Amino acid sequence: MPKMKTKSGAKKRFSLTGSGKIKRKHAFKSHILTKKTKKQKRNLTHDAIVDKTNVKDVKRMLVK
Repeated sequence: MPKMKTKSGAKKRFSLTGSGKIKRKHAFKSHILTKKTKKQKRNLTHDAIVDKTNVKDVKRMLVK
């Protein structure tokens, strides 16, 4: 059976940490930023960890 292909969209959006957790970016930071407060935009800058309820699906997309 051939190898499973990684979903290219997931490859661009997620990365693995050293301990095996999956990092993601926050949404809502790409446009329409004028109406958002500085605090809101600053807090969206930081990376987040994928929630445990979604880890299985994301790992399946990354095929690692």
